[in-house]
Amino acid sequence: MTDVTETPTATEVLAISGLSKSFDGRLVLDEVSLSVHRSTITAIIGQSGGGKTTLLRCLNLLERPDRGRISVNGAPIFDERVVCTDLPKLRRSVGMVFQRFNLFPHLTAVENVMLAPLDAGIPEGEALQRAVQLLRRVRLTHRATAYPEQMSGGEQQRVAIARALALRPSVLLFDEPTSSLDPESTAEVLRVMRELAGDGMTMVLVTHELPFARDVADQVVFVDGGRIVEQGPPGEVLGRPREVRTREFLAHFSSRANEKSERGDS
Repeated sequence: MTDVTETPTATEVLAISGLSKSFDGRLVLDEVSLSVHRSTITAIIGQSGGGKTTLLRCLNLLERPDRGRISVNGAPIFDERVVCTDLPKLRRSVGMVFQRFNLFPHLTAVENVMLAPLDAGIPEGEALQRAVQLLRRVRLTHRATAYPEQMSGGEQQRVAIARALALRPSVLLFDEPTSSLDPESTAEVLRVMRELAGDGMTMVLVTHELPFARDVADQVVFVDGGRIVEQGPPGEVLGRPREVRTREFLAHFSSRANEKSERGDS
């Protein structure tokens, strides 16, 4: 059985090579190769529809690639075909925070966080203790008994982060975690993510928050048309991009940000 448990000597948490994926004959990922090391933050940026979310979803096999290789903590999970024999275990090791929260509406915040540990066989008392600790970590102990409909979008997303942390993953994937939030809620979520970064959590995030990526990321990856156009430290990719397409994307982003500022948009 493929074992994705983190080993003390492994520094490369994720290794992706030649990854390709098509939908209905349309190539969405085209020979993507990428390495993610422990306790680093990788920010994936680019236009909508460029393949960013598909890449993220391939990393824990929520989407199954057509070709290529993926390893987690040195163990292959995809090698021209799925070789991981324990998908639940993989997804405990490679956790994910979705754009739309995906909380269970009939469960309270603490029950949402407890659910995965309980399903993994962790005793109820331990699962409850872990859930309370994680809600404290995301500054939501006062909302432990609230249902999703009683919480703001930012609070729901922070509960979703606590839920993803409940199984103590090796790496945490974020799919545009602030795209549907207002500015105040966005600031709350980004503050929690900064704290996770400070704690050494390995994270891969698809984001349109370029200032945040500049502040916290160890590497920025610009994806366009299903390919990695440019990757490197944020100061280089966002400050001194080598590729024309990267410069065009950043200029367009800057122009849109200026327009929103002039209109007074939030």
